[in-house]
Amino acid sequence: MVEVRVLLGKLRRLLKSRGRSPDDIDDLMQEAFLRLQVYCRDHVVQHAEAFLVRTVLNLSAEQGRRAGRANVRTGEDDLLNVIDPAPGADEVLAGQQRLRRLMLGLQRVPPRSREVFLLHRSEGLSYLEIATQLGISVSMVEKHVARTAFFLRDWMARSEL
Repeated sequence: MVEVRVLLGKLRRLLKSRGRSPDDIDDLMQEAFLRLQVYCRDHVVQHAEAFLVRTVLNLSAEQGRRAGRANVRTGEDDLLNVIDPAPGADEVLAGQQRLRRLMLGLQRVPPRSREVFLLHRSEGLSYLEIATQLGISVSMVEKHVARTAFFLRDWMARSEL
C-alpha cells in the first residue's frame, strides 16, 4: 500500500511538472491505471511503474496536442490581438538594477556563507547535500543560509528607500 502511495506521488509530481492542472492529473492517472489493467489482461508487465510513467507522459502529451489544435484559429484579426508577454524596457532595466544590487550584497557576505547560500539557492542542493559536500553540520548550513537571506533582504530593502 505504501508503494502505491509513493507511486501516486511520483506520478502527480511528474504531471504537475508538465504543467497539468490537479483535475487533469487525476484524469490522466485514472486513464493510465485503466490502460495498465486492460493491458495486463493479455500481457505480462514486468515493470508496472515504468509502464505507468510512460503512459501518463504519453497521455499528457496527447492532451497537450489536442488542446493546441483546439486553440488554433485562422484569420488576420488574430494578428491584431497578439500581446507581447515580454517585459517592457523599463521593467528590464529595473530588474537588471536589482540584480546588480543583489550581486553587490552577495559580495559583502562572508565567503563561506555566500558559498553555502549559492549552493542552496542557485544549484538547488539540499542542506544535507551541502553539509556533506563541505564537511559541516546541517545546522551550520541552515545558519549560513538564514543569515545570508536576512542580510540580503535588509540590503535590498535599503536600496528601495
